[in-house]
This record gives sequence, C-alpha cells and structure tokens, in this order.
Amino acid sequence: MLRWTIIFLIIAIIAGIFGFFGIAAGAASIAKILFFIFIVLFLLSFIGGRRSSSSDL
Repeated sequence: MLRWTIIFLIIAIIAGIFGFFGIAAGAASIAKILFFIFIVLFLLSFIGGRRSSSSDL
C-alpha cells in the first residue's frame, strides 16, 4: 500500500509540473488517504503482533 502512495505522489508532482492542477490535487489527496490507511494498518499490525507474542510466553 505504501507503494501505491508513492506512485500517486509521483503522479501528483508530475501533473503539477505540467500544469494539470486538478489531476495533481486528486492524486495528492489519494496519496494522502492511502498513506494514512497504511499508517493505521501498520500500527494495528504492530500492536496485534505484540499482544500475540506476549501471550505465548
């Protein structure tokens, strides 16, 4: 998912350079949403992984 975030961020930068500001804004907002989803899933995975390994002890 982080890979898709980087792809949309690059699309937003390239569209902004060429003057397609509507496309750049859309791609940047998609990249931002995907980034926050990635962070939430990462934190849930990290916390969930911690709980399961400590219960095995």
